[in-house]
Amino acid sequence: MTLILRDKSSLRAWRAALPPGRRLGFVPTMGALHAGHMSLVEEAGRHSDTVIASIFVNPLQFGPNEDLERYPRPIEADVDKLEQAGVAALFLPSVAEMYPEGASTFVEESMVSLPLCGEGRPGHFRGVATVVLKLFNLVAPHLAVFGQKDAQQCAVIERMVRDLDLPVEIRRAPIVREADGLALSSRNAYLAPADRAAAPLIHQGLKAVEAAYRAGEHDAGRLAAVGLAVLAKSERIVPDYFEVRDPESLGAITTVGGRGALVAVAARLGTTRLIDNLVL
Repeated sequence: MTLILRDKSSLRAWRAALPPGRRLGFVPTMGALHAGHMSLVEEAGRHSDTVIASIFVNPLQFGPNEDLERYPRPIEADVDKLEQAGVAALFLPSVAEMYPEGASTFVEESMVSLPLCGEGRPGHFRGVATVVLKLFNLVAPHLAVFGQKDAQQCAVIERMVRDLDLPVEIRRAPIVREADGLALSSRNAYLAPADRAAAPLIHQGLKAVEAAYRAGEHDAGRLAAVGLAVLAKSERIVPDYFEVRDPESLGAITTVGGRGALVAVAARLGTTRLIDNLVL
């Protein structure tokens, strides 16, 4: 049975009551759980003795014209999935619990958060870093697991943990995909049938870049063009970006060297924005 904790005091009391020496794994989510999220829970379970998850649709990371109000919130189904996975506790706070009236302190990473999604979603990663730091302070986990699908988010959190000397191990879990290659996302439920049919081209574009790289093409611009050409096969896909970047700093590169590269894409299908990536 997963214990549901709705306020900070209950969470702190539960954390304090854990037996000494138990390794605590943490999976923070925004809910609408799917197999990708459950793979994070499984990864946490492999490396810890007890697993806690959180569900919080964080308003700070949504822009004024984004999908905060319609973001799916199937709480009962989510709790069932966590219980079946053996998660010990779920932190399920309200917005008022997380952000008391007058809250005016934020966390801002100023390098890896700037390109890619940082350009098109100003303030997004400030919201991510702020809520994750608050959750780390409340849960005090030994490790936390995030999905590689959100590669830039992972980079921001890893940089924050390093820069602020947080005693948390960050683990990245691999992307989980549908049979046709589409990366699992809670937002996939928004896709109209015709958009869903075109969406696998995003992963196909990434795989085309990987194939070109393995065939000897290392020019970042030409590799990106390979991926964009695949996306152009459907007029339903409107790219926000398709970039080949340094895998650590996410800075622009001209050629893919010995450190490899992150190939990252964001694209819109109708009103839905999807992201995906691949590491060379």
